[in-house]
Amino acid sequence: MPKRPKWWLTFLAKVWPITRASAIATQLPIIGKVFTAMVIPMFSGKNFNVSYIPINEELKSPESLHLPLMVLEELIRRSAHRVTIKRCHCRESNACKYYPIENACLHLGQGTMEHVPWIADALSVEEAIAHARRMVGLGLTPMIGRVRMDNILYGVPDRGKLLTVCFCCHCCCTVMSSAKYFPDKAMDSIVRIKGMKITVDSQKCKDCRTFNCVDGCMVKAYTYENGRIVHNAHRCKGCGWCVAVCPHKAVAIEVADINAAVDEILGRIGSLVNYS
Repeated sequence: MPKRPKWWLTFLAKVWPITRASAIATQLPIIGKVFTAMVIPMFSGKNFNVSYIPINEELKSPESLHLPLMVLEELIRRSAHRVTIKRCHCRESNACKYYPIENACLHLGQGTMEHVPWIADALSVEEAIAHARRMVGLGLTPMIGRVRMDNILYGVPDRGKLLTVCFCCHCCCTVMSSAKYFPDKAMDSIVRIKGMKITVDSQKCKDCRTFNCVDGCMVKAYTYENGRIVHNAHRCKGCGWCVAVCPHKAVAIEVADINAAVDEILGRIGSLVNYS
């Protein structure tokens, strides 16, 4: 696979809106079937399997480490090699005003050793952990898993040794803004973490709806029915955005067994990517 030129990240930021347009195109009459046939192979099965890790302070392990950091730090410690991508093309293409464009996503595994230096910077274990803590501290939501498209985007041969860790903002993340248009098979490849449950307290809910539970949910898991907000657990992907933005604290999130959730994530990712 040819190495990417020095202008590649700038090019990606310019053309990146095409990715969302392609997802929307799958919903169009007639031509949508063509786009779906093109999208499905790359965004399902072994080529695409990801989970969002909600950044909720109440989700802690027995050691009082927040769930995102518990998962991320374990992945980083196990990884053979680590890099951070120099610029986030999701945020750069949207000229994000709220979160950093530089040094965003992490890639883990031996595949990262094939990144060219103008695409990514190598990190030690300690540097990668510090980076993850900083990103989570800013309020960004980690998305981790197998993203075969990253091999193509960054010119890394696919040997099953590249693990993606994105730090996503709701305002710019391509997956978050496009998921509601995904065909069902691709939607199923965004996996909610094991044992997660989201509830809405009807007594606290003020039906403001403008604070992104109904309008802002990336997969339209909220609807307004019979005078109240209803959460669809089947559609929910567990990103936790609704919990973070609800001004009335009417939405709550819990995980039945934190350790079981962590084991499931690590086991599923390990079956798809050899990052150690």
